[in-house]
Amino acid sequence: MSYDGKRLPYDTAGRRNRGRRGASGSRDRGRRGASSRRDRGQVAIEYLGFIPVLILVAMAGVQLGLIAYAAQQAGTAARAGARAASLELGAQEGCVNAISDWLSVSCSAAFGGDDVTVTATVQIPSVVPGWDFDPATKTATMPLDH
Repeated sequence: MSYDGKRLPYDTAGRRNRGRRGASGSRDRGRRGASSRRDRGQVAIEYLGFIPVLILVAMAGVQLGLIAYAAQQAGTAARAGARAASLELGAQEGCVNAISDWLSVSCSAAFGGDDVTVTATVQIPSVVPGWDFDPATKTATMPLDH
C-alpha cells in the first residue's frame, strides 16, 4: 500500500484505496464525516429559498391562462351580443348571458344601415398582486334580422 513511505492510490491487487482502516476494521472518515453531518440541512434550506420563485412562476402561468380565457370570453360575448342586438333584443343582456358568471363584461352596440356592431369589454382578473391588466376587448358585426 505504500512505497517509500508514500500512500499509493491503488493496492497491490489494483483496487482503489478509499481510506485507512482503524483497529476495529472500520474506515476512519476523519473530518469528512463531521462536515457532512453539518451540511445535512443545507439542501433543505436551498429548496426553501427556491420555493418563492416556483410560486411566482406558477402564479404567472395561471395569470397567462386567465388573460387568454378573458380574451376568448370577450369574443364570445361580442358575438352573442351582436346576435341579440340583430334580433332587437338587448346587446348587454346577450353579452352577460354568454360568458362565465365570475367575469364582468360591458357591451356597447352601434347600429349602421343593415348591420349592428357590438364591442364587448371583459375585465381581466389579477392573480398576482400588483399586476393589473387592460381589459380584453373584442368586436363582432351581424346583419340586422328584419
